[in-house]
Amino acid sequence: MSADRHTVLASALRDSVLAVGHRGDPYRFRENTLASIRSALDRGAGAVEVDVRLTRDGVPVLLHDEKLERLWGHDRWLVDLTKAEVDDLTGHGVPTLREAILAVGPHRLMLDLPGAHDEVVRKVVGTVHEAGASERTYYCGGPSAMLRVRAADPHAETALTWTTVAPPRPELLAALTPRWLNCRFGIVDRPLVDHFHRSGLLVSAWTPDTARSMHGLLVAGVDAITTNRLGLLSRTITKYRAAQHH
Repeated sequence: MSADRHTVLASALRDSVLAVGHRGDPYRFRENTLASIRSALDRGAGAVEVDVRLTRDGVPVLLHDEKLERLWGHDRWLVDLTKAEVDDLTGHGVPTLREAILAVGPHRLMLDLPGAHDEVVRKVVGTVHEAGASERTYYCGGPSAMLRVRAADPHAETALTWTTVAPPRPELLAALTPRWLNCRFGIVDRPLVDHFHRSGLLVSAWTPDTARSMHGLLVAGVDAITTNRLGLLSRTITKYRAAQHH
């Protein structure tokens, strides 16, 4: 992602908060499905976060868990199944990454890569490039996953997922060059946000699902909020903006 685009994005986000649907709109539709993605966009999400794994035959598909059991009722490991077998077991319910890219259209897609290894990252990044979606796709995950993304695509936009109050070491940030610090919402406060804004980073928070926690993040000045409850986030943002104008 170019420096100019970084500057434009940062400026736009300072004037608003990017609402990100966590695995789509999972309180209304099954997570990581096309219906869930479309519902999130219909309810005002500017981006959708999804999880990507590979089937046995190397197809990037949307699934958070290693197994189909929780969502689809089958005690089967995804890595043991071909895409055709996944389709048979789920009634074509597990979409491919390519289908998700088409579903979001001009909106942004945030790709979480649980358990990512080199082959996963190469396949995912390659699919994004082939679909012409590099400029509207960004990646999130821990340091090892983001190092792999950086190796696969030196220009990729990344969000370093962070869960501790101790900030990432400067050496790590220099190696990863993330655009975002993607924080567990409970560790976010104004000093943390200000610190990373001064460092040129945008700050996103996951996954608040109460109005109180969302309001606290707005007060802290975050740039993006990932939530399971997009309707509540929209109402909370509206109330917060109205109060700011009084």
